Order: sequence, then C-alpha cells, then structure tokens
Amino acid sequence: MPDRDYDVVVVGAGPAGLAASCRAAECGKRVALLDDNPHPGGQIWRAAAGKSPKEASPWLALGERLGVKWIAGARVFDAPQPQCLAVEMPQGECQVGYGSLILATGARERFLPFPGWTLPNVMGAGGLQALAKSGLPVAGKKVVIAGSGPLLLAVASYMRRHGADVRLVAEQASQSALLRFGMQLAGHPAKLVQALQLRAGLLGTRYLTSCWPITAQGHERLQSVALRRGARTWTEPCDYLACGFGLIPNLELAALLGCFMTPAGVDVDEYQQTSVAGVYSAGEATGIGGLELSLVEGEIAGYAAGGNTDRAQARFAARQSHRRFAARLESAFDLREELRHLPQPETLLCRCEDVTMARVAACTGWREAKLHTRCGMGPCQGRICGGAVEFLLGWQAESVRPPVLPARIGSMAPNG
Repeated sequence: MPDRDYDVVVVGAGPAGLAASCRAAECGKRVALLDDNPHPGGQIWRAAAGKSPKEASPWLALGERLGVKWIAGARVFDAPQPQCLAVEMPQGECQVGYGSLILATGARERFLPFPGWTLPNVMGAGGLQALAKSGLPVAGKKVVIAGSGPLLLAVASYMRRHGADVRLVAEQASQSALLRFGMQLAGHPAKLVQALQLRAGLLGTRYLTSCWPITAQGHERLQSVALRRGARTWTEPCDYLACGFGLIPNLELAALLGCFMTPAGVDVDEYQQTSVAGVYSAGEATGIGGLELSLVEGEIAGYAAGGNTDRAQARFAARQSHRRFAARLESAFDLREELRHLPQPETLLCRCEDVTMARVAACTGWREAKLHTRCGMGPCQGRICGGAVEFLLGWQAESVRPPVLPARIGSMAPNG
C-alpha cells in the first residue's frame, strides 16, 4: 500500500503544475504537488536567493489557501504499481498513491555538440541563468549567448542586469523569419510588449541573426568562441558561452506509464487526459508552447482531474489562441540545416561515456548505438545526447525503464 494517498497528485511545480494543483484543489480534491527542487516555480519561475518570483506568488498563495500539499525535494523515479509513484526524498523513499495524476514535467534545453562544447564554462543558456540566480558571480564576466529562441533574450537581459558584459547574442534564425514573426505579434499585444521590453533592455548589445557558434576554444577552460554568420567567421573572447537550441519535453515518466506520444510530446485529448485513464499532462511535456499555454493547460487538466469539466471547457478558447502563437514561434525559430554539420567526426556526442559523433553515426539507431558504444547509458541517461541525436540523426528513444531519474540503490530496493 502507498505510504500516502491523495485524490490528485501533480508532478512538477512549474507554471503548469501550480495552475493544475490549484484548480484541482478548487474542486474540493486532496492535492499533492511534487517537485525535486527545494522551491516551487520550475525553471521559468526559478527561485532566486530562496525567493520565488512575483509571477508565481498568486498561485503559491492560492495553493496554500486551498490546502495543496507541497512536497519539495521529491524525485519520482518509478511507478511500481497502478496509481502509485515511487518517490525519493532527502529523508528517504516513499510511495505516493493517487486517484488522478497530472504530469507537468516541463522541458529541458537542447544541446547541440560542436568542437569544444565540453570545455568548462560552456553551458546551457538557462543553466547559466540558474547558476547566476543561485549565486554564481557574473559581474564583469564576458558572456556570449547563442542558440535559438526567446530564451536567449531573457537570459541576456538577466545577465546585463547583474553586471555581465554580454558580448553578443547569436540567434541562428534568419532576420526574415524573425521579422515575419514580429509582424504576427500584433495579434498578441502582451507578447509584443514583452519582446519590446527585452530588446530595450539590451540596447548596445549586439544581436546577430543567422549566426551560431562553430568552435569553443581554450586550455582547461573556455577562453573564446568562434562564430559564423554567412561567409564570415570570427573569434569572440568570453568567460562564459551559454547555448540553448530550443527545448525538449521531459517525457520519461509519461513513457514509463505507457502514455502515447506525438512528435511534439505527450498525446492528450481536449481535457489534457493522456491515453492512460486518469493520467493527465499539461505544459511543455505536451509540446513546447510557452508560459501562457502552460498555465491554461494546467488549469484545464486540474479542473478535469477534479471532475469539473464545465470549468475546463471554459478555458478551451484561450488554449487555442495560445496554441496558434506557439505554432508561429516554432516556425520562426526552426533549427537550420547547417547546424546538423556542427560536430566533427571526433567531436564528443555523448559526454558521459566519451562517445564520438563518428562512432554513433556508424550505427543504425538508438538501440545499436547503446549496445555498441554506450551512448546514452551514462549518468544523464541520454538527457543531453538524446536531443542532439534526435536532431542530428532523426533517432527516437526506443524504451524507458526505471529509474527514470537517478536514484539511490536503497530507494530502488528499500527492503533489500
């Protein structure tokens, strides 16, 4: 029997999870919200100096008022039986039972390998921001931010506000694609204002379109990055290179539960219910769509899991509007073909197991690559190299087995 039982359990305390837990609790359900971080908010509303950002405050206050049980430092690593999750926490392992489950597991950054990408101080764009929020000193440091998507601007703005010398933002998308996207923002005034505010905060910082890194250079740590834009290549000195080529949904737990998938993420119906009865999914796990779409999907999932389909239906129109915006965003920042040629044969693709691009490319699929090279078999379990392999070679992960996240041996065999 599970150690704890709830009517609704929500996994992931980002915007979608917060919205889902609050709406389910509004329906009178006993709700637990699980997340492996010490503070709610997820990656987008990550706590800085232990304080959650003001955007998350209304949801946190509502959840507290409605009696949502917040369980911090809770890492779900298995589903040992129906309607039961195995959870590892700092104080030990437990099992949590549920009537309905909402997966709001979010997304992670996509990394694309290129020569030198494993040097110290080459990291994800969101990763650098998270480290800065956790106390990494960036004042006076030379920073290059590269990749694709609105996250680059948000990270650059944050770095500037905290004293970093942001040398440039290298966006791989073309200027024409971004201009078309900018014209479409007229139908989304709030997004337009947000974009203008970000750009205004970066006045004096170079923002180069059709530009991407080709080599990171340095001895023992990063010292510079070589960039390409059209026929021109040049070297930019920097202390940090922050790269993010879009986001990848976190699908491991949904796959373990047997949920059907689409190319975008977890397959859900109009009420955000997956192919598994009583299991819902919301936010970036169902497809990358941004903050507003995550919130409204979370609300729909929470109402549906709570049994109030009328309130869920009332949010359908808003969800459709945000989905249209997400489709335009995806089109504008679609990764260009040239990026498939960034890694050289000797470039490490799987950094956990030191597997080169040439060794992986000689295989016919994920299974063969794992068997012959151990690509994806290291500590990250393919979370870094998997997204790169999907883009570079078109391979999809073929199976998921517990633990879906790293766990202590004692947690996986508590009675052993």
